[in-house]
Amino acid sequence: MIISGKELSARMKADMAAQVAEFPVKYGRVPHLVVILVGDDPASQSYVRGKGKACEVVGIRNTTIVKPATITEQELLDIIEGLNNDDGVDGILVQLPLPDHIDEATIINAIRKDKDVDGFHPLNVAALWMKQPCTVACTPKGIIRMLDEAGVEIKGKRAVVIGRSQIVGLPVAKLLLDRNATVTICHSRTKDLGAVTREAEILVVAIGRPKFVTADMVSPGTVVIDVGVNRDPETGKLVGDVDFEAIEPKASVITPVPGGVGPMTIACLMENTIECFLRKKQG
Repeated sequence: MIISGKELSARMKADMAAQVAEFPVKYGRVPHLVVILVGDDPASQSYVRGKGKACEVVGIRNTTIVKPATITEQELLDIIEGLNNDDGVDGILVQLPLPDHIDEATIINAIRKDKDVDGFHPLNVAALWMKQPCTVACTPKGIIRMLDEAGVEIKGKRAVVIGRSQIVGLPVAKLLLDRNATVTICHSRTKDLGAVTREAEILVVAIGRPKFVTADMVSPGTVVIDVGVNRDPETGKLVGDVDFEAIEPKASVITPVPGGVGPMTIACLMENTIECFLRKKQG
């Protein structure tokens, strides 16, 4: 089974649009997401446009603030502080990566926890591990939704996560643990990685290495979730972290690149924005 993130995300956005349509009467306005784009990186510009289009579909108000790559860290912090103090803003997102002279952790930490729709703020990350109410990072949240949609039983399964970032690897491992999977977290330099991945019944790969996971690293019947989005150095096409053509015949479930996890990340961003709005409005 190939899981289409496009189809599932479209259904999610349609449901959210129906929900948001009632907000002007219930709450006097719709949720407001502000996205800050620094520099002119084509990939970042594309991601920001995709988020803007999703806001239009769902009915969320979207403001995009574009700043040159020469902006200072303090200037960016001042913009975030203004948004933190604006009651009309429900969600703040700074598109990553940022120029080298700006510390990403400092910027992430500056966004108020209750407006952190990415789920990257340390207090949201800590709350996830402590099983307290929080905003869950969009990509891990989308991965679990895709597994549920595909009818994958998580409880009792052996899951392997390749990748240790706070954005994908660690939070998705925690979500799998919360669903009673046995989880191994590793990385691209793990000794004899293939021996580890061949034990996986659910394999999540998030390292940003094109076609890094090959067919010999996957056992028949494995559920394969590919988070990577890379350019194939030979063809220039978008490819994932796994060799899709070689692994698809062996996998019981697999996500394609593009069209797999990516659309779900944006759908869950819309969901997080609505959740931040409702927490504010409903107390």
